[in-house]
Amino acid sequence: MKNKTLVIGASQKPERYAYKAINKLVEHEHGVRALSLKQGEVAGIVFDTNQIAYTDVDTVTMYVGSKNQTPYYKYITSLNPRRVIFNPGTENPEFYSQLKKNNIEVVEACTLVLLATDQY
Repeated sequence: MKNKTLVIGASQKPERYAYKAINKLVEHEHGVRALSLKQGEVAGIVFDTNQIAYTDVDTVTMYVGSKNQTPYYKYITSLNPRRVIFNPGTENPEFYSQLKKNNIEVVEACTLVLLATDQY
C-alpha cells in the first residue's frame, strides 16, 4: 500500500469530488483516511467525525472551502504531512504561510488530475 492520504471534507454524495477522490485513491492502492462532519463510508473507507491524531499521514487533500478551514489549521499542522493539496475552490493563502513555516509543501492542484496523470 502506498502512502496514506487524509481526505478532509469527505462526502457520500457521488457527484462530489471528495467522493470521487476517495474512490480513485483506493483504486490506485493509496491508504486512505477520511474526515467529515457527517458519518459515512465510501469504497470501504469509514469517515472519521473527530480529528484523530494520525502518525502516518503523508498527504492531506482538502475538499473544504477556505472560509471553513480555520478549525483544521492546528490539526493538519500537528499531523506533519509531507504536503497539503488544495483542490480547486479550496485555495487559502492565509493557511499556506502557516504550512510553509512548518516545512509542509503546499500544492494547488486537483487530486483527481494528479492521480489520472501519474503525478500523485
